[in-house]
Amino acid sequence: MTQLPDNQTDWTARETADAVNGGRISAEDVVAHALQTIDRLNPKLRAFTDVTADHALCEAKAVDAAVAAGAELPLAGVPFAVKNLFDIKGVTTRAGAKINRGNPPASADATLVRRLKQSGAVLLGGLNMGEYAYDFTGENIHDGNCLNPHDPTRMTGGSSSGSGCAVASGMVPVSLGSDTNGSIRVPSSFCGLFGLKPTFGRLSRAGTYPFVGSLDHLGPICRSAEDLAAIYDVLQGPDHTDPAQANKPTSQSLPELGKGLDRLRIAVAGGYFRQMGQPEAFRAVDTVAEALGASEEIDIPEAARARAAAYVITTVESSSLHLQRIRTRPQDFDPDTRDRFLSGTMVPAVWVEQAQRFRSWFRDQLRAIFERTDILLAPATPFSALASGTKTITLGGTEMPARPNIGLFTQPISFIGLPVVTVPIWLDGAKLPIGVQIIAPAWREDLALRVAHHLQNAGTARAPVATL
Repeated sequence: MTQLPDNQTDWTARETADAVNGGRISAEDVVAHALQTIDRLNPKLRAFTDVTADHALCEAKAVDAAVAAGAELPLAGVPFAVKNLFDIKGVTTRAGAKINRGNPPASADATLVRRLKQSGAVLLGGLNMGEYAYDFTGENIHDGNCLNPHDPTRMTGGSSSGSGCAVASGMVPVSLGSDTNGSIRVPSSFCGLFGLKPTFGRLSRAGTYPFVGSLDHLGPICRSAEDLAAIYDVLQGPDHTDPAQANKPTSQSLPELGKGLDRLRIAVAGGYFRQMGQPEAFRAVDTVAEALGASEEIDIPEAARARAAAYVITTVESSSLHLQRIRTRPQDFDPDTRDRFLSGTMVPAVWVEQAQRFRSWFRDQLRAIFERTDILLAPATPFSALASGTKTITLGGTEMPARPNIGLFTQPISFIGLPVVTVPIWLDGAKLPIGVQIIAPAWREDLALRVAHHLQNAGTARAPVATL
């Protein structure tokens, strides 16, 4: 077999699969190299909580045998890892929590894990995350804080912290995360990656640990828009074991990437989305808008109220899920997480009812907006990655708590389940990346992926592997 090149950590998933399918390298060699990279980097960055090395090498050999027998697998030999709220057969699903460590190992892989394996991808293990996914920082007192590969003094963003770190550092080219209020888009922004939050109900959530049932999404994080499309395409499909999955036909996006901006109407989200951020957040949006020739600005009404309603639903649904654990094992929670859950137990039921009514109204407003535009642009985060341990941040001239306001621009969008691709922008002279949200109408992930692909081809968006 061809000797591994020194820059194999820079390969995208598509490049890896092409090399394995073409016989230029073996899946076993690819996976062995990835495991060596994990051994070298993970002790410092703490992206992985579980490395399934022996099983990964066995799976890689099986992929090589299938390719040798004439199979052409769309993700042959591609190493991937998943946030540790995904079930991995033989591994305890932690969901970032101390309490779950005594649980028995999962008896089967989560549906999305299984689909990636069936496409030839090789699972390398489970990834660090915020406790019970209630986090925007990437800090975890049980497994250690996950560090940003571009600057280890900075946050990765959360709660899919390990998912961002593992891809940005080159440990794997693909990871899966979850996004309830921004947990794919925030680490994609802080770590400089392409992340996809599909439409709510598009991908199966079977075999994953829940956070907020009416808001939880699953999706991939990669270093290219083409990889996002390839991964998204194999993740789709019906699953009767997930009652929340919508009954929608699959929609292949990879063949659509070449259409670029053809006849797409693109606008910038104004009002709320042009306030309360630091200058780099708005410069990144302006950079993308200029590259796309987007000059129109559209105000999204009551976006601040949408964020508030999302908070109400989040805190009530999640606290209900964890109430018994809070009663019996309060000392085993991160105190900050526990206090957020406790606050949810005291929210009046009438607030939840009002939040849900408003949710329906807000969805109608966005549906009307997307009748006159195809794509909206907005910041992914109000600032680039903060220093680890940051407690407050100044926004709009006011000092505010840092942790909850990291999701200031993501929450109004996931509140109504719209698909979003986050693209990484490196402003001139910037030492850290920052993300921009490419927001599309429901079920039109293909449009957001086309725009992201165009931006990458133009050099506007890029996701280099971090140099530690």
